[in-house]
Order: sequence, then C-alpha cells, then structure tokens
Amino acid sequence: MTVLKTTVLVLDSAEPEPLARFYAELLGATAGPATGDGDLFLVTGSSGAVLGIRRDPNHAPPSWPAPQDSQQAHLRILVSPDSLDEAEREAVALGARPVAAEDDGSQLDHRTTLRRFSDPAGHAFVLAADS
Repeated sequence: MTVLKTTVLVLDSAEPEPLARFYAELLGATAGPATGDGDLFLVTGSSGAVLGIRRDPNHAPPSWPAPQDSQQAHLRILVSPDSLDEAEREAVALGARPVAAEDDGSQLDHRTTLRRFSDPAGHAFVLAADS
C-alpha cells in the first residue's frame, strides 16, 4: 500500500510573502502562510496545485541565464497559444523580467511559443504555448 503524499515544489526567497503574492496573482491563485510554519508561504490554485515559498535570509538568486550556469529547475506555466502575449504582459506587469523568447518552429508566422523569465527573486520560469 502506498502512503498518501502531497508534493510541493518550494522556492527559496529572502522575502517569501511578496514572491508568494507574485505567483498567486500570476496563476490566479491564493497565497498565505503555511499552518505552523511562519517561514513558508503556500500558493494554492483552484485545481489544488501548491507552490511553496520558503524564507531563506541567505538566499542568493540563481545566476542563470549566465552562459556558464545551467537553468536547473524552473516552473513551466502553460497557456493557450492565443493568450501567450497577454500572459507575458501580465507577468511583466507583476514584476517578471524577460530573459528570452524562442520559436519552436511550429508557428507559420514565426511567433515565439516559449518565453523565459526570472521572477522577482531571480527564479526561472517559462510561459509556454499549450498547443
């Protein structure tokens, strides 16, 4: 018998509450402190998906996209192809920093279908067309 488990991807941040609010607004979710853990904020979506933001006073943002560093873990946020531009505007308005836009060759008009960003704490995330 498998023990019931819940998976939570946790990002470290010197200031977890503002970063949790960033992701809550970007994903149309809610954010709040975890019960019994003042250093962890949880972002919960309507589907129950959870992202954790943990306080780490010594957090140093990833140096990606510096060429000598790898991207490592990142969030991939899927949106409909016709909403990609709007999702990008929302992300930037909330404080995301654009890093790169890529064309996967699937669009006849050569529009990008994958857009890379850094969140306000420097973690990588991607807005990708869910075709």
